Amino acid sequence: MNIFRLAGDMTHLASVLVLLLKIHTIKSCAGVSLKTQELYALVFATRYLDIFTGFVSVYNTTMKLIFLGSSFSIVWYIRRHRIVRRSYDKDQDTFRHYFLMLPCLLLALFIHEKFTFKEIMWTFSIYLEAVAILPQLVLLQRTRNIDNLTGQYVFLLGAYRALYILNWIYRYVTEPHYVHWITWIAGTVQTLLYADFFYYYFESWKNNVRLQLPA
Repeated sequence: MNIFRLAGDMTHLASVLVLLLKIHTIKSCAGVSLKTQELYALVFATRYLDIFTGFVSVYNTTMKLIFLGSSFSIVWYIRRHRIVRRSYDKDQDTFRHYFLMLPCLLLALFIHEKFTFKEIMWTFSIYLEAVAILPQLVLLQRTRNIDNLTGQYVFLLGAYRALYILNWIYRYVTEPHYVHWITWIAGTVQTLLYADFFYYYFESWKNNVRLQLPA
């Protein structure tokens, strides 16, 4: 494992911890898209089908369990927790995320590396993760004012994927025959979706003002 992969994993983990910190301590999910969280839960559920059959390392299994457990916990908090669910703004979080699932599944059926159930599900999760942030970004544009923890959560998610791109570049340079076009293209698309958010995030940080996205 290289430094870029480790930094990406730790940044991804930090994003989850920031969101759980907000939900668990403040008892609020204001500004958080349930649609995006449901998509991430589906991403991890379909990606980690091999969690009990394909052991790689303790680190790998631990990270899988953390992301699976945290994603479903966040969905549970927003849907079921008697206090947290009151702060969920379902009138603004109206992105039809189900329409993202079918195109990703069809794409996985036609463009994949191997035609097996696990491989199709893994490829589906890669495509779905690339667009899973869209409901969250749309919600932030609608609500305009973004609290610090939600802004940090989205920033860390975007930074995690950007670090993974550096990881792929490093591995391409240092490892012979390292080519994964599906992951590369999907990851690049995912990172580009954050470009507008990154711009306004750094502008708010530079000017020491509250983060706002244009409607």
